[in-house]
Amino acid sequence: MITLNSPSQPNIQTSIQRQLSIPIANRSSRLRGVLNSTTADLLPPRKRHRPRPRRAHCRASKGKLRVLAALCGCGIRSVRYLVEAEADFVFANDANDENRKVITENLSQVESGSGDEARWAVSLTDANRVMTECYLKRDFFDLIDIDSFGSVSSFLRSSFNALKLNGLLYVTSTDGLWSDGHRPQQTLAAYGAYVQPMPYLNELGLRMLIGGAVREASVLGYRVTPLFSYYSYHGPIFRVMLQVNRGKLPDNKHYGFIGYCNSCGSCKEYSWVELGRISCPCSDSKVSKALVVSGPLWTGPLHDTAYITEMLSLAEEWGWAGSVTGTDLDKLLNQMVAESDPKLPFGYIKLDEVASRAKVNSPTLRAVVSTLQEEGYAVSRSHIESNAIKTNCPMEDCVRIVEQLHQR
Repeated sequence: MITLNSPSQPNIQTSIQRQLSIPIANRSSRLRGVLNSTTADLLPPRKRHRPRPRRAHCRASKGKLRVLAALCGCGIRSVRYLVEAEADFVFANDANDENRKVITENLSQVESGSGDEARWAVSLTDANRVMTECYLKRDFFDLIDIDSFGSVSSFLRSSFNALKLNGLLYVTSTDGLWSDGHRPQQTLAAYGAYVQPMPYLNELGLRMLIGGAVREASVLGYRVTPLFSYYSYHGPIFRVMLQVNRGKLPDNKHYGFIGYCNSCGSCKEYSWVELGRISCPCSDSKVSKALVVSGPLWTGPLHDTAYITEMLSLAEEWGWAGSVTGTDLDKLLNQMVAESDPKLPFGYIKLDEVASRAKVNSPTLRAVVSTLQEEGYAVSRSHIESNAIKTNCPMEDCVRIVEQLHQR
């Protein structure tokens, strides 16, 4: 039984995000999934540490798993990488020297090994320096975890350098105040995106984060693909798992601008070549102050359906899904699978906004979803906003449907 020490108490509201990233296997080269968790008290010990034959098979066929926790805090997630993800080696680093004792105590509960058989190592220095030194030594990692407090942008370039090709970069950002659109100069400096106020600001935060990674990766000749993206209001916290490969996005695919019209509620993606010709039909194609544009951002899918499906399958196999764990992890993953529908555009529509435009009381989400499906539209609930939907239905038709539901 492993007992972990933390200077802070776990918060129930963050239980889902601690469980979200679980071991998943890549069909092409090697083991590429790990466990995302910041505390160890989510599951009963019997379930948490039981043997997992399916994952052991993946490790045997895909190779080793080396993890760099660049901002490891008190080292709890590093221990879980070792114990639950069965990582072969974890390099735990944190710049706060006051954490030395608690990190060492936590990791010491796992056999350290020595030489080529070492299981873990601890460093207490700047994260960029650690990753740069690893790059210079050609000591690359299968997964790099950057759990940043605030902006993660300053760590992106050095993390790409220290990552193996086809590796995973797991980044966390808590700069929610920047994604609200009221600090466009700060977002421009940090992520290269001029972000203005829009109704789906928390999704913009995820797209801004991915877009910043796309920009930094392109400079180095890499391309990134988001495997899953998660927003939690507790923080707020923006988490993204990225797969990194050699090459660039063709013709800036999925990297462009997002426009929203405050007048009619329509939204649209704009490419770089369309800059200077952006307008909304509701203003007769003339310049309108109601139309706001943010970008450049990631405009593609936030999740990879195959990976999310595999995560859901493993969560069910390991007993991490269902009401027993008290986290509704399966509900979240199912929502992400639904959000991955290629027919769905970026952003989401809040039902309160639709009801306000229709000048009626807000209908139930279930009724709206059912009606949209009956009319042939693609629709899903949003994991980001509880009373919102993602749909390819235009705002004017959403208003019509809400009016009809009100008359029933």
